[in-house]
Amino acid sequence: MRLEILSVESLPEIGPGTDLAGLIADRSTVRDGDVVVVTSKVVSKAEGRIVEVDPTGREAARRDWAEREARRIVARRDDLIITETTHGFVCANSGVDGSNLPPDRLALLPLDPDDSAARLRDGLKARGADVGVVISDTFGRPWRAGQTNVAIGVAGLRAARDHRGEKDVFGTLMEATLIAVADEIAGAAELVMGKTEGVPVALVRGLPTEAFGSGSAGELVRPADEDLFRSGTIEGIEGRRSIRAFIDREVPREAIERAVPAAATAPAPHGSRTGRPWRYVWLRTQTPRNRFLEAIEAAWKRDLDADGTPFGIIEQRISQSRAMLGDAPVLIACFVSLAGADRYSDAERLLAEREMFLTAAGASIQNLMLTFVAQGIGSCWLSTSLFCNEESADALGLGPEWQAVGCVIAGYPRSDPDRRAPVDPKPFLDVR
Repeated sequence: MRLEILSVESLPEIGPGTDLAGLIADRSTVRDGDVVVVTSKVVSKAEGRIVEVDPTGREAARRDWAEREARRIVARRDDLIITETTHGFVCANSGVDGSNLPPDRLALLPLDPDDSAARLRDGLKARGADVGVVISDTFGRPWRAGQTNVAIGVAGLRAARDHRGEKDVFGTLMEATLIAVADEIAGAAELVMGKTEGVPVALVRGLPTEAFGSGSAGELVRPADEDLFRSGTIEGIEGRRSIRAFIDREVPREAIERAVPAAATAPAPHGSRTGRPWRYVWLRTQTPRNRFLEAIEAAWKRDLDADGTPFGIIEQRISQSRAMLGDAPVLIACFVSLAGADRYSDAERLLAEREMFLTAAGASIQNLMLTFVAQGIGSCWLSTSLFCNEESADALGLGPEWQAVGCVIAGYPRSDPDRRAPVDPKPFLDVR
C-alpha cells in the first residue's frame, strides 16, 4: 500500500455560509477514493459556531463557554477544564478554541460533526468526487504528552477496523484489537496541515476500497460502562451511591488492600502525634463474621426489647440486617482508637476530643468507599456497630480503646445505580 497526503493550500478566510464543498473542489485535485480531512475550526466558521467575547477577558469567557458546552466536568486543574462534550468527546475546554481567530472570537465545536461530514461529502459528490470525509480536531491523550488530531466527524468511511476474531500471522486469535482508522487518518493529515501554516484541509489518497463504507465518529467514543477511568473523576465522586445489593462475585484481595491504605490517608487527629488511629477488620471468613453478627444482634435485640418493640418486628429487623451484613461479599468492621486522645479534667473538652476522633474516622471511611468506587465496586456504610460498641470490639478481640464506627459492606453492584440528580450547593454552602 502507498499513501499520499496532500495539503490543500491558498484557501480564503472562511465565514458563515461558506460553501466548503465548492471551495475544496475548486482549490484541489480531489478525486474518487480520496479522504478529505477538514479541521473542525473551518467547519465551525462555515456553520456560524463562532462566538464574540471581550478580548480583555478571553480566558474567562473560554472557561464559561467550556462549561456551557459540557455534558459533565471530568477534571479541573488551575484554569484547565477537562470535559465530556454533548457529543461524548472527552477533551480540554469542550473543544472551545481561540487559535487562528481574532482576539474577540472563540470557536465552538460543530453541533453534529458526523452530520457536517455527511453534508460535505454530499456536496463533493455532487461536484463529481465520491470521497470519504473526516472532520478533525486536536486532543490530548491520557498518559501521553502532546496532542494529536482525531476524528470528531466521519462520513463515507469505516471509522474503525475490527480485527477481533481474526488470527495473527502466528495463528493467535485476536480478542481486543480495534483499530481507530479515522483517528489515524486525521493524525496523518495533520502532518501536512500543521497548526500555524493556515492549511485547514488535506487529501489522503491511496486507502484500500474496504476502508470506505458507512461509519461515524460516534463509534470511536468509548461507552461509559467500558470506561475504566470514569469512576476516578469528579463524576465518580459525585455519583457515589449506597449500594446494598450485590452479584455473586468475589472481590479480589488486591481491591481491599488498595482501599485500606487510601482510607489511612484521611486527616488524623493531632496529626502525626497519634499516627493513624484506624482499624479495619475484614471479616473474610464465616466464623469471625458470624461471631461479630451474633454479638451485635444480641445487643440490638436487648435494646429493642427494652423499647417494648413487638417480638415479630424484632425478628424481622434482625433477619433483614443478617441478610444484608451476612450475605455481602465483603464485610468490614470499622474502628478508631481513642488511645491518642488528650485527657482533660472537664467533660466538655473530653467530649470534643472524642468527637474529633470520630469525625476523622468518618473521613477515613469515606476514602475507603471512594476507592471502592474507583475500582468499580459498590459499597454502603451501616451504623449498626455504633450502638453496641463494647460488644463489637469484644467479639473481635479488640481492647477498650477501640471505638466502633459502623461497618462497610461492599461488592460488585447487582445493577447500575441510578444517576444522582445534581446537588445544589446553596443549602450546604454558607459564604460570608
